[in-house]
Amino acid sequence: MEMIQKEKVKLTAKVVSQEALTDDICSMWIQADAIAKAAKPGQFISVYTKDKSKVLPRPISLCEVDKEQGRLRIVYRVVGAGTREFSAYQAGDDIEIMGPLGNGFPLKEKKAFLIGGGIGIPPMLELAKNLNCEKQMVLGYRDANLFLKKEFEAYGQVYVATEDGSAGTRGNVLDAIREHGLTADVMYACGPTPMLRALKEYAAQNHIRCYISLEEKMACGIGACLACVCKSKDVDHHTNVHNKRICKDGPVFLAEEVEL
Repeated sequence: MEMIQKEKVKLTAKVVSQEALTDDICSMWIQADAIAKAAKPGQFISVYTKDKSKVLPRPISLCEVDKEQGRLRIVYRVVGAGTREFSAYQAGDDIEIMGPLGNGFPLKEKKAFLIGGGIGIPPMLELAKNLNCEKQMVLGYRDANLFLKKEFEAYGQVYVATEDGSAGTRGNVLDAIREHGLTADVMYACGPTPMLRALKEYAAQNHIRCYISLEEKMACGIGACLACVCKSKDVDHHTNVHNKRICKDGPVFLAEEVEL
C-alpha cells in the first residue's frame, strides 16, 4: 500500500460483487477498508485499468460507503475500453484504486433538494443516507430504466423525470420540480453541465443555496496536472488565474463560485 497524501490511499482492493443495473450501467461493491473509513458523500475514486498502455485512471463517484464493512459501491456507465474492462470484473478479482479524492457535499440540516441526472444520480444516494433533514429527491433519466430509484425511496420522497415521458414527468428535473410545486432551502445536484447550469439559475432566482458536483474528464485525479479546470469567480492560488481544479478543489462547488 502506498500513501499518496493524508487520507488518500492507492491500493489493490478486491471486488466483492458486481451486477448490471441496465444494459450499460453497472454496480460494483469493492472491499477497500482504508478508503471507506475516510470517504464522504460526494467524493470519488480513481480506478486503474490493467491495460498498461492506458496510464490514466477513470474517475468514478462513490454511490455508497459502508464504513462498518469497509466497502465502497460505485455505479458507472460503460462508455469506453476502461469501463468495459471494469464491467467484466467478478467477485474476488483485484482492482487498483486511489481515494477518497476531491471534496464532498456539506451536510446542511435544512429542507433539501437532491437532484441527479443520468450517471449523476449515484453519488446522491450516499448523500441521501447522510443528510439529517427533510429530503426531496428529483432524479432525471433518459427512459423508464429507473436505476437506484427504489433505494432512494428509503430516504424520502422521490420524483422522476424522463426525457421520453415513459415514467414520471416528461422532460427534465426542473420540469418535475415545477410540476409538483416543490420548494427547498438548499439544493445539491450532480449531472450534465446543461442541467447544472439551469439549476444554478433556478436556485439564484429562488434564493436557494446550491451546491453542484461537476462532471469532467480527469487525468491525475489529485490536482497536479491541471487537466480538469473550470472557470471560477475568484483567482485560484495554485494557478493564479480564474480557474478551479475540479478533482482537487471540487468536484463539489457552491454554484455561485464557478461559471458553467
